[in-house]
Amino acid sequence: MILAIDIGNSTIGFGLIDNSKVTRVFKVENQPKSDLVRAKLVNFLEYVAARHAITRVIICSVVPDATKRLRKLLRQHFVVPIQIVGSHVKVPIRNKYRMPRQVGKDRLVCAFAARELYGAPSVVIDLGTAITFDGISSKGDYLGGAIIPGIRLSTEALFEKTALLPMVRIEEPDKVIGRSTQESIQSGIFHGYGALCDGMVDRLGEEMGHELKVVMTGGHAEMMRKFMKHGGIVVDQELIFKGMALLAGL
Repeated sequence: MILAIDIGNSTIGFGLIDNSKVTRVFKVENQPKSDLVRAKLVNFLEYVAARHAITRVIICSVVPDATKRLRKLLRQHFVVPIQIVGSHVKVPIRNKYRMPRQVGKDRLVCAFAARELYGAPSVVIDLGTAITFDGISSKGDYLGGAIIPGIRLSTEALFEKTALLPMVRIEEPDKVIGRSTQESIQSGIFHGYGALCDGMVDRLGEEMGHELKVVMTGGHAEMMRKFMKHGGIVVDQELIFKGMALLAGL
């Protein structure tokens, strides 16, 4: 059994992989100064160590400091190889970024997983702290893509940088035309980002010269799909863990 770890800017996700299948996912907020978060991490690692025969740990991270801290905790609970995607585990996809090292390893893993599981040409939309659009060519190459501020980040910025706009819950609106400030913000979030996602898929497809398969992942993927006009969208919340499971089997 493998423990796969996805360290992002907002959350740290843990996936248990048994015989190449993701059997459980657990997530905590990535708040290094929080004693509560650290306690949750310790409790979870103790639980996994006591109940599962972990033979390997694979980490995909975009936060180097968090990686160092977590590795110390892992060594207290597991005497197994701890491998980092990019350093110890290479993602077998041709990276056509102008400066390949600039691409987040999570983007490469998700692109690789989408290609292997759903085919190409395709685009992966990851709705995380930042929303990323990643194109995979008909030859299966990683082409690059686009990055915009994520839903929660944009909502928080709107609240922090304006005098009168409130912080709102990220909930689906009933209509496009909001009849209150809260409804208007919620409409802007979902209808606005839904239209943005549709437009980006169209423009990426035009530039790549193909109709693209669309694979969405991330915390708000299931909700956002409802606000897009493109059909046939695949939502896979475990895409990155499935990618690490595929890497572990190589």
